[in-house]
Amino acid sequence: MQCSPMSIFRNITEALQDAAFIWRQEMRQVVRDEGVLIFFILVPLFYPLLYSWIYTGEVVREVPVVVVDQCHSQLSRQFIRRCDASPDVKILSHANDLDEARSLVSRQVAKGIYLIPSDFEEHINRMEQATVSVYCDMSLMLAYKAVFQTAQTVSMQMGSEIQTRLGQHYTAREEQISARPLDFDEVAIFNPTGGYGSFIIPAVLMLIIQQTLVLGIGLSAGTAREDNRYNMLIPISRHHRGMLRIVFGKAMAYFMIYAVMTAYLVMVVPRLFSFTAIGHWQDLLLFLLPYLLACIFFGMTVSCIIRYRENVMLLIVFVTLPLLFLTGISWPQSSIPGFWQGISWLFPSTFGVRGYVRINEMGATLSDVLPELRFLWLQTAVYFAAACLVYRYQIYLSRRVATERLNQMQQNNNDEPAS
Repeated sequence: MQCSPMSIFRNITEALQDAAFIWRQEMRQVVRDEGVLIFFILVPLFYPLLYSWIYTGEVVREVPVVVVDQCHSQLSRQFIRRCDASPDVKILSHANDLDEARSLVSRQVAKGIYLIPSDFEEHINRMEQATVSVYCDMSLMLAYKAVFQTAQTVSMQMGSEIQTRLGQHYTAREEQISARPLDFDEVAIFNPTGGYGSFIIPAVLMLIIQQTLVLGIGLSAGTAREDNRYNMLIPISRHHRGMLRIVFGKAMAYFMIYAVMTAYLVMVVPRLFSFTAIGHWQDLLLFLLPYLLACIFFGMTVSCIIRYRENVMLLIVFVTLPLLFLTGISWPQSSIPGFWQGISWLFPSTFGVRGYVRINEMGATLSDVLPELRFLWLQTAVYFAAACLVYRYQIYLSRRVATERLNQMQQNNNDEPAS
């Protein structure tokens, strides 16, 4: 049977009208549902600001350290003064022995201990190597880094000065070469301040997009189930005549909302707090398009698989922190076991975080993140097909339940005695 161009045009027009109707219906549902509105609007607006404000300082400063000075010499006091003058360490107090210092650390009054032995100056005067013992609280890596690196830097500076003084050189240049024959320049790339905020916030922003999208879509679907007297996800009407129309209509509503929210998260928030942002907006736009679509279709699929809206919240909150580790941001990707790397490929955030960090913080182009971009488009196609399947099944259930209900009502009417 051949279709005329007019009938094809009429079918396309009806499909677009049905998709637009479902879009309006979903937008109305988002506005009316306070829970969905919170996850779609309020959380993306204010949660990143709170998270970024916490890490505004970027680095840990003035970490409290207790000193056990058993030498009481001019050199030991010089070492203590230089450590205290550094921006990262603050000499909190002096302890009489190591047990007293450990007590302060165990009570979290101090984060580290500098133990200067009694033979510290004696070894130096004999031109022997002297040591300073450093005890660090390893429960907080940032504090450990500040305490250890400060002691290391001060000891290297004092060692160079002592070596220069004992060298008996004629010129300042000879003294410099003798103290440091092999010099180096430390250049921090991509994260010039070495800040924790610039390191972790980009990954968190991408996870917020996925987390709030899935939560909002799940709540909306759960509300539709609870409000329907027949326990159907999709109410039957003349506009719900096709699986693709429903999926496109709902996805269009979510995309319109999160196109604005995503632009705010990835373009505005990093610049408000002066985080590193050197990526070109064209590359970001072309990369975030498949990421946003993959998150939308992933959320639509999950919303149909999980029956109750409360379960969506529990599941997403439970997996958010593991997903942050699986992105390879806080732990090297090469050190993640293969099984867990395979699990991470199921979530759009894995490739979204990696690609966004490389583009926005390292200045990469689309060709540099081509593997992540391909995986995101693949996830978009797979989750779109999965969303179509689960919505088709929901349509089948809705029609079957409605038919059974209608037959039951007709049977009841036939069983009633005539008046």
